[in-house]
Amino acid sequence: MSLAQSPGIWGEDPVKLTVALKMTRQDLARTQMELNTMKANFGDVVPRRDFEMQEKTNKDLQEQLDSLRDDYKEVCKEHEILLQLHMNTLKERDQFYSELQEIQRTSTPRPDWTKCKDVVAGGPDRWQLLAKGKNSDQLVDVLLEEIGEGLLQEKDFFSGLGYEESVPPFLRFDGVVENKKPTKKDVINLLRDAWKERLTEEQKEKFPDFFFNFLERRFGPADAMAWAYSIFENIKLFRSNEIMGQFYALLMGKRSESVYIKQKETIAELLKEMTNVDSQNEGLLTMEQLRTVLKSTFPFKKEEKIQELMEAGGWHPNSSNADLLNYHSLFIEDEEGQSVPFVQKLWEQYLDEKDKYLKELKQQLGLELRDKVTLPKVREALMIIDSKLDKQTLNSYLSQAFQLPVTKLPEEGEEMEEDIVILLQTALERLQMADIRRMGPREQEPAN
Repeated sequence: MSLAQSPGIWGEDPVKLTVALKMTRQDLARTQMELNTMKANFGDVVPRRDFEMQEKTNKDLQEQLDSLRDDYKEVCKEHEILLQLHMNTLKERDQFYSELQEIQRTSTPRPDWTKCKDVVAGGPDRWQLLAKGKNSDQLVDVLLEEIGEGLLQEKDFFSGLGYEESVPPFLRFDGVVENKKPTKKDVINLLRDAWKERLTEEQKEKFPDFFFNFLERRFGPADAMAWAYSIFENIKLFRSNEIMGQFYALLMGKRSESVYIKQKETIAELLKEMTNVDSQNEGLLTMEQLRTVLKSTFPFKKEEKIQELMEAGGWHPNSSNADLLNYHSLFIEDEEGQSVPFVQKLWEQYLDEKDKYLKELKQQLGLELRDKVTLPKVREALMIIDSKLDKQTLNSYLSQAFQLPVTKLPEEGEEMEEDIVILLQTALERLQMADIRRMGPREQEPAN
């Protein structure tokens, strides 16, 4: 055993070795305790790298959870809206069903308009011509006109309407008036002649006075009243006819003649522009040239309105820009004074644009129809919705609305402006009668 001992230990003091062994055992016990403490305290601790990876994963999952929660809230809101819409739809369905039952119980069958062809003068061919493109309401008017025409021709005399203020000046007469029984074509030709004469004169006298004077010049003072009654009864009956409807509106004061004069000037200007573009003087334009002329003549019309006019003029989806069009055919009238679809569409767009213009005016004023409005308010509102209005046009609009001569309109800023007051409804009705149109595009409001 002594030989197996390490040379460095050989000869060491046993006591010293015993003490060293004891100290070593104490160190071992202490180290064991520390190890146990470390195991107890840090037994479930993970490495920092794993912790950071898990922390990142947890953060991503938390963000996904927050996003899903937001989506869930939005879905819940949409669900509530859909439930409300569903409830409203159910109510509407029940209401429509009740209305349907009521209509089925009370309504009469749709009329068979083909039955009229056997009783209308001219037979099936004429009825087909009269009924073409008309809805039931318009067909009722056509039928009433046909019935009324027969009754009118049977009447030999009219009873005078007297001299009341409500009676138009050209009809003021007491007694019996002879019915001259003109045909519809005769009346239309007479009205055309009257229009031609009216457009060539200075238009100083009111239209009803001019019309009666025209009849006196045409038929003599003795027969003028009889012709006035005969023509008036015809145009009152055939108001669906374009030229008769115009005359009726003018004679009854429902529309200013400046409206129709401006319309005729617009058509003449449009025809002139087309003629200028037709360099070969062949009476033909390409569809692209037609579009260019329309855009230059009506710079404030939107693209869809130009497209409507193109379609009314003969354009269709299969047309190419190089297709030729006889532009003179866009302005012809038939024997009864009815314009072609192109001119009718121009007129419809004018009326629609005027309605929108007046709606903008009312909206800008912020008043109800029964409220009163002052002249400065109307002036200010007109300049806001149509900033390109020149002073002359603006004054003509104000003159029409407040029924004041242009010379008596107070200047802007004068004290007496506030004293000129009128019901808004009255002002809008008067403007509706006049030739009102936009002078420039409405300025866009600045974005918020």
